[in-house]
Amino acid sequence: MPVSMTNTTSDKVGRLRNPDKLNRVDFHWFIVRTLPHQEEKLSGLLAEHLAETDNILEVYCPTHTTVSVMRGGKDVESPLFAGYVFALSTQEALMSFINRYYPDGSVLYDRRKSGGRKAGFLVVPESQMRSFMDFNENYADKVIILEHPYSDYAFNPKTDEPNEIVRVIDGPLAGREGYIARFRRDKRLVFKMKALDSDTYYAVSVPRIWDFHVVRLHNAEGDRLSVGTEKGRAVDALVGILQSCGYGEKTLPMLYGMIDALVAKPSFVDLCRLLSQQGHDALSRRIRQLDVKTIELLLNLVRYEHDNPGYVKANWHKAGLRPFLTPAPGMEMGEGMEEAVLRHVSFVEVIRKVYVTEEVYHPREERGETVTETYYAHVGVVEDKENGGRRTLFANWDAFLGEYFQTAGKANERLVAGTTRNGKGGTGTTEGEEERLIESFRNFAPTLYKVLSGGHPAVKVVRDFRVGEEALNVLALSTEAGDISPAKDELISTCVSICKEINTTTHLAVWRRYLRSVWLHV
Repeated sequence: MPVSMTNTTSDKVGRLRNPDKLNRVDFHWFIVRTLPHQEEKLSGLLAEHLAETDNILEVYCPTHTTVSVMRGGKDVESPLFAGYVFALSTQEALMSFINRYYPDGSVLYDRRKSGGRKAGFLVVPESQMRSFMDFNENYADKVIILEHPYSDYAFNPKTDEPNEIVRVIDGPLAGREGYIARFRRDKRLVFKMKALDSDTYYAVSVPRIWDFHVVRLHNAEGDRLSVGTEKGRAVDALVGILQSCGYGEKTLPMLYGMIDALVAKPSFVDLCRLLSQQGHDALSRRIRQLDVKTIELLLNLVRYEHDNPGYVKANWHKAGLRPFLTPAPGMEMGEGMEEAVLRHVSFVEVIRKVYVTEEVYHPREERGETVTETYYAHVGVVEDKENGGRRTLFANWDAFLGEYFQTAGKANERLVAGTTRNGKGGTGTTEGEEERLIESFRNFAPTLYKVLSGGHPAVKVVRDFRVGEEALNVLALSTEAGDISPAKDELISTCVSICKEINTTTHLAVWRRYLRSVWLHV
């Protein structure tokens, strides 16, 4: 892409950071509009006079940048920045030059007034200008200007499911927020671009989304609980209540019986009456205290069980330690209570409040925010009395790690590998070979990678860890007898970090699905 740029001398670069004492005006990037097809003419004139003036430092002219414009379903090549030249200069020097050598040109004017600031010429901050130049040279020729408004790309038109919202972390698009949308067989990043000479915006897309370093943002309006997560939350609510009421090894039979009763007659009033008649008064009182949201989840589960008999028994046949992060504690935790202890037959369960902060985006309002939600971490503790009272703390990652253990050979190696070279593996590159990231834990879930590869100083993966009569795949940590608080903090913070890493990357979508068995999230 032909670009007209000048080399600045060291003394001129120094002036970029200081006011021009002669004119008492800072150097800025100004935008000059030219007559049609005269961008190169103006940039050439400016380049000729750079040596004669100290107050025009640099010229940038993206005259031949083209994009595809969707018109009637067809891609048409069109200039993206036709009619504009960018100049790093003082205002007085640039205006003097325009008036003398190119009177047909005009410097773009910003008429907006805010914060007591008077209207003036439109300028581009240095950091934004460098990012724009980087973007223009690397991506502008791949941009497609879209026919529909930006908001139309919030959902997949075929499935009505929300498209993922992401924020670019680094590179020329750093800070940009947009949707990952499918176009034919290609996934592209869709974001908004502002016109240079007005306050209008248009939607554009760039290809090869996987080349960008992005993080997922929670869609406050579009993300919905998956069907599996809805059912998981419903079962977990009942299991937590049953365990806290002391049913222990009878938890599963009671769970199945309650579900069968609700399938026969989906009335919680009748269920509570039946429980009281059978002598389960404490359980009946807890069921009466359920909020409307939890009751709706349970009724959805009951309807599914009615249409698919045996579903609950087939999918929930372990009632030991609950998933690591749940939205409900199970036990009654009073105001200001951050942690509770529940004793099981073969282990002690610690239930702790965990505050998870996420980036959330509101598509209709086109704004993002940071929100913090409360979850409950469940950590089991077993004591080895024959080994001096040494304790093992563990978190339930059974289904997630079960899927990992089932991978083998090249598939498993890929999960803990880092980069690949032309698809052949390896971490080094030679001339003509391109190194790229692959969808691995090492690249996109580094905390989990450390645990799986043995690089974490404390937390380990344990396969088929015995918890009473059950065997679970867990993340575990061992500590000496005494205060277990440091070990508990370490295990919880490590597990939360893994959850957040997997949930915020676009590259581990399949593992995000398995993560729902660990973190009863969306």
